Amino acid sequence: MNDRYSRQQLFQPIGEKGQELLQQKHVLIVGAGALGSASAEAIVRAGVGKVTIVDRDYVEWSNLQRQQLYSEEEAEQKIPKAIAAQDRLKRINSNVQIKGIVMDARAESLESIVHDVDIMIDGTDNFDIRFVMNDLAQKYQIPWIYGSCVGSYGTTYTIIPGKTPCLHCLMQSVPNMTITCDTAGIISPTVQIVAAYQVAEALKILVGDWNAVCKTYRTFDVWNNQHYDMRVQNAKKDDCLSCGESAIYPYLSYENQTKVDVLCGRNAVQIRPVRPDGYNLNYLAQQLQKHGTIQQNPYLISCQLKDYRLVIFKDGRVLVHGTNDAKQAKNLYYSLLG
Repeated sequence: MNDRYSRQQLFQPIGEKGQELLQQKHVLIVGAGALGSASAEAIVRAGVGKVTIVDRDYVEWSNLQRQQLYSEEEAEQKIPKAIAAQDRLKRINSNVQIKGIVMDARAESLESIVHDVDIMIDGTDNFDIRFVMNDLAQKYQIPWIYGSCVGSYGTTYTIIPGKTPCLHCLMQSVPNMTITCDTAGIISPTVQIVAAYQVAEALKILVGDWNAVCKTYRTFDVWNNQHYDMRVQNAKKDDCLSCGESAIYPYLSYENQTKVDVLCGRNAVQIRPVRPDGYNLNYLAQQLQKHGTIQQNPYLISCQLKDYRLVIFKDGRVLVHGTNDAKQAKNLYYSLLG
């Protein structure tokens, strides 16, 4: 056990002092898919003291090609990713305090858990959540590391409140993404490169090596051997609503929160009730048996209909598989769940 971090401590920018700092830190990873699972494993192996992982989804077969923490058994059982990641990571490093939380990453749910967080890592697949993370980072002065990937193309950017332009400065509004993993696919090397950049940036910040932090918006195409670093410091805006002199953190307000989400690459829609009171899963499973084939575990119910599949989580969220039409998904939701 004494040799566990010996090679990392031999790396001079970390050393014994840096290792001691890492053991005192708390990292929040939002999203436990491809990026989140890769980053989480590296952070846990590095010996960061506390890691919290938030994810709303469960393991599916299509995840196994690139999401390194999960197994075929977990895909068969539809285990929530946060739970599967927690269990796997505890077996990797029992010295790290690891907590997996099965929940939707909304403003109010994330705000309730960020107060002792030292850094946030982006493992999400949509800009709604990223803008919430960005506003929370500015409000509570928490550094965070943006990352995204699709096909062979990846992007990372390190955001330091008060120092760098924030995500809102750079993009101003939620982008209308026309290329997703559903249309362009993704290869695992893209994921690993983005995650490697994210974890390297996190380690720099956690040990206090601020001079080493990347100051550019970094993009690459691993298939076509392209790499770009864009200087963005001049993009910082004094009147930015998220990080400017009169910041109001707009993406933390209720009216800016999406209630129905079309999920990237899933042919599915997530529906979140306004007041998520949760479900009695055993009772609900009995009620839904007449509509379709039921599969159940302690965290969710899967109801297979003729053309659609509903997955109902204990916290009240519902995934409607088989459509990207939000209206169609809501009609099905209301017809079965009221």
